[in-house]
Amino acid sequence: MSTGLVLGKFAPLHKGHQWLIETALAENERVLVMIYHAPDVTDVPLPVRAGWIRELYPAAEIVAAWDGPLEVGLTPEMQRMHEAYILGKLDGRSVDRFYSSEFYGDHVSKALGAEDRRIDQARARIPISATAIRQDPYARREYLDPRVYRDLITRVVLVGAPATGKTTLARALAERHATRWMPEYGREYWQAHQRHRRLAPEQLLEIADGHIQREDHLALEANRYLFVDTDASTTRLFARYYHGQALPRLDRMAEACARRYDLCFLCQDDIPYDDTWDRSGEANRALFQSWIEADLIERRVPFIRLTGDLRQRMHRVDRVLGAFSKYRSLADCLLAPIDQKR
Repeated sequence: MSTGLVLGKFAPLHKGHQWLIETALAENERVLVMIYHAPDVTDVPLPVRAGWIRELYPAAEIVAAWDGPLEVGLTPEMQRMHEAYILGKLDGRSVDRFYSSEFYGDHVSKALGAEDRRIDQARARIPISATAIRQDPYARREYLDPRVYRDLITRVVLVGAPATGKTTLARALAERHATRWMPEYGREYWQAHQRHRRLAPEQLLEIADGHIQREDHLALEANRYLFVDTDASTTRLFARYYHGQALPRLDRMAEACARRYDLCFLCQDDIPYDDTWDRSGEANRALFQSWIEADLIERRVPFIRLTGDLRQRMHRVDRVLGAFSKYRSLADCLLAPIDQKR
């Protein structure tokens, strides 16, 4: 069985990396992809980067190099250090071809006793590097698979009862940050399908499904942030309000919201109530607001309250975004100077 080896940080995985992996898969019966932890280069965790490759290339075998050397260079000592590490991770498995686009293709191939398959080292066919992409991945999204690009977008969800200013705030934030926002799909669906101001349990599930599908599409058009008006957890509360319970799949989608969004803001009900035909009154707004806050606390979802007028709320959100960095701990983000985040 012929074996090909591809290694790298894949920080992030881009079309040049994909060409390496695809070439290796075409030329070998087995392909190993060794992924370095590389905390000095990227905040994106190794499991996330491995997940991109597993999803795109399920035939490849992932070798997680959590303790790989961080130093890179051409000195004999550094070369021997990397060669010894790679051979140790392979644990006796032989490699027929080593695939790379880097200078180390020569010495690593010799250490492996493998063919040196250097692919597009001059970056003539795919004129990009991971270093260049890391400087501004949003401007270079054409080199990233949609699965990768979506994982680089910070998803910011705004929750709160009806008439708490979520739509106005999401639209204004998207305009300020030159990005996209996801309107509340449930409102559109309710207006088209409600009967006697009610929806069936299956229809509420359709709302959650439709919202997520549209949101994922918009994430591909977003620039750094995607601002989202409402999530599946609120749809579940409406299901409980209408029917006393939610369908099991809607329950699961609501629980997954804690992992789906990077930041959660709770819009408070301290603004004047806008009474429209599709709403149920100010008392009902207060009830839903209590339910939503209790639900966030019960699910252990960290959230930030937003009060005041639009200007005050935007200022609060912008301050949080200025200190926030996806894939870093929230404590580190809040403690580090803002100029270290960009």
